[in-house]
Amino acid sequence: MEDTAPPYQHADRNAVDRLRLWLQMLKAVRHVEGVLRERLRSGYDTTLPRFDVLAALHARPVGMKMSELSQHLIVSNGNVTGVVDRLVADGLAERHSLASDRRAIVVQITDKGRALMDDMAAAHLTWINEMFGAISEADAARGMSIMLDIRQGQPDPAEAQVPGTD
Repeated sequence: MEDTAPPYQHADRNAVDRLRLWLQMLKAVRHVEGVLRERLRSGYDTTLPRFDVLAALHARPVGMKMSELSQHLIVSNGNVTGVVDRLVADGLAERHSLASDRRAIVVQITDKGRALMDDMAAAHLTWINEMFGAISEADAARGMSIMLDIRQGQPDPAEAQVPGTD
């Protein structure tokens, strides 16, 4: 009789531990995002996507092409367009064509948007500091190192092997 392990088990204990790490990371990210979403909604009547777009524009005072903005935020052009439309309507951002390429649209944060983002960024820093307050400086540095290792060690998705498809 052949002894077969259930499909969710793995002979490599490190593989199982890495899976557990991923699941805990995912739960932590979802928890933090949930808290941030609620605080942005209740404190600023805004959403996390609006905050993200304003933060990107705040960091680039000369503005960004719509395509650059969507690449920076890792979302579709359609998603960015909807958020930018609402920011423009609220006077927090503005759009204009590039003189060198009339088809390219550049989005810039307005003074009103900059003032709001300054306030939200300060609150965001406080919220994150509160949520991560029990994490030591050494643990924070190690956590950042792990996250960078994960991001930099990514294999090409086209080359990734799916178990059982050899």
